[in-house]
Amino acid sequence: MSTVDPVFMLFTTCADAACATRLARALVEERLAACVTRLDGAHSTYRWHGEISEDHEVQLLIKTTGSRLDAAIARVHALHPYELPECIAVETRAGLPAYLDWIRAQTREESD
Repeated sequence: MSTVDPVFMLFTTCADAACATRLARALVEERLAACVTRLDGAHSTYRWHGEISEDHEVQLLIKTTGSRLDAAIARVHALHPYELPECIAVETRAGLPAYLDWIRAQTREESD
């Protein structure tokens, strides 16, 4: 059984670049994410309060670890202006080992 902290990709969307930047910076500064990639130009179609809605959004790809995942989700929820922000986490099955190790190193809680 492996004791290596699994790496996750956490997805969320933001209504605009300012919100996306604010969330990305907070997550990286607080070591809840190693990296947040912002993808402008996402177009979402969804049902909300019984109506079909369509919005242009910024997709965030948040790289984090299993040990930091719950805290990252909680922070996204706390900072996000949406009533119900997207928070979907997918565990990685493979990747460049050195990159996965870098994610783990960048998300370790600092001890004083």
